Amino acid sequence: MDKPQEEMQEVGFFGIYKESVKTILSWKKLFTQITLTFILPLSFIFLLHIVISDVIDWRIENDEDRLDYRGGNDHLYRRLSSEWIGYWIFRLVYLSFLLLFSLLSTAAIVYTIAVKYSGDEVTFKKVLKIVPKVWKRLALTFLWTYFGFFIYNVVAGVVVYIWSTTTTDSTFSVVLFYILVAIYCVGFIYITAVWQLASVVTVLESSYGLQAMMKGSALIKGKRWLSWFVFFGLYCIFVGILIVFYLFVWYGFMGLIIGILCIFLLMDLFLLGYVVQTMLYLVCKSYHREPIDKLGLSSQLGGYLGEFEPAFKVNKDIQLGQPQVEV
Repeated sequence: MDKPQEEMQEVGFFGIYKESVKTILSWKKLFTQITLTFILPLSFIFLLHIVISDVIDWRIENDEDRLDYRGGNDHLYRRLSSEWIGYWIFRLVYLSFLLLFSLLSTAAIVYTIAVKYSGDEVTFKKVLKIVPKVWKRLALTFLWTYFGFFIYNVVAGVVVYIWSTTTTDSTFSVVLFYILVAIYCVGFIYITAVWQLASVVTVLESSYGLQAMMKGSALIKGKRWLSWFVFFGLYCIFVGILIVFYLFVWYGFMGLIIGILCIFLLMDLFLLGYVVQTMLYLVCKSYHREPIDKLGLSSQLGGYLGEFEPAFKVNKDIQLGQPQVEV
């Protein structure tokens, strides 16, 4: 992160990745500690749930087939019911831990980059103290994002239903379907980009929840396509890792080696993604000519530790893009 903020608006697609990698390598020790503490468990939980879900799905499908073949069977009914209950309990536990480690990783990395940017010293112990105080704000922002994704998917489902009931089996309907899928993917990644910016806003500014989402949406204006392609690139790598994992995970010892490799690749990708979202925030702030007041930023971040009165308690309207003027 060698560039001054006023030059960040000129950073493009490859520049964001370059600055992110340089930032990770510059503070390699601290990022390694954060990665092993928060991102490694996140990656392990994510891939482990795929294996366990496949096993549970196989058992449920096998018992359903046996039930269809044999007819009514109280023992099979009870076992199938317990398997479905176990499946949903497992999903609930998995999503809870996934969300927890995702929020903790976001808080740790965004805070670390911001402290370094403000010129203050940051240690791993300080990061560990900060994380529990930030994740609740991030959770509220995530809930609003989840609500946005839910509405988006409901609308998409209605569109697909209309398509399926009004089109015939023709080349035009197939082409139309792929166009709708492409539009859905564009919108999905765009909402993801807004969410990532909103997460950074939640940590560094006074806004959180719906306000942070609105601020993220405002920041992304003028950089929509850059944001979209940046996260599209990350998604492509993510899908590639999942494909490799699915293809090799069941192949005995070789599958175990590939699985471990996928965990570390996913861990590195998650780390890169969290740093990228912060870099994109700086690019968008620079594009909108919103200079980040380093003194205000330092005060805001110090407020989490009780070093200063946090800005979001002193004045709920304070924004880091609007340096405060003493009167």
